Amino acid sequence: MSCQTRWGYTYSCSIHMEMLSAELENFKAGLEPGSMLHTLISEHDVILKFLDSLDEANNMIQNMDTYKPEAVIFKELRHIAEHLVETEKHHQREEDVLFPELEKRGISGPSRIMRMEHDMLRPRKKRLKEISENVEDIDFADFKGELNELTRFIVFNLRDHIFKENHILYPTAFEVIDDPEVWKKMLNDADQIGYCCFTPGRQ
Repeated sequence: MSCQTRWGYTYSCSIHMEMLSAELENFKAGLEPGSMLHTLISEHDVILKFLDSLDEANNMIQNMDTYKPEAVIFKELRHIAEHLVETEKHHQREEDVLFPELEKRGISGPSRIMRMEHDMLRPRKKRLKEISENVEDIDFADFKGELNELTRFIVFNLRDHIFKENHILYPTAFEVIDDPEVWKKMLNDADQIGYCCFTPGRQ
């Protein structure tokens, strides 16, 4: 059974992942609905579904020989791309509110890596949106090639990014930021930034 390692977590693709999934559900269940961390995890749940849909859309398009403007899959691809770009508000709440509080407490390594990954993903999500909106203006073979490259990068790296935040960064934040008044202020600051169009309970 093959194993992978993320930030010191070594797990197999079946048993360990099931254990970690249950661990995350227990952690989320202990958070107050509407709290900052609960909302961030809930947004991750939605983003992961978008990534699954992107993977499926890419597979379908890769099996097409020509661009068919009437095909629903291209509308679905635009919808997915628009929502992945919309995740910027999620990242901004992390970068402007959560990460600084961790850094004040001497935890800067993980947040630095997360910022770098946000920066790495941002232009690729924007490019995905651009090509999804201009398929008819791009040679279809070139479009398929770029779509496949972008999809593979975004799906793999954003899933990995979410895993690290869910299982390491957020539990660490919950543990080290132990003042309820700080969390209250953080939530207020997050409210000022705003939420994604798909944020559960915030539409």
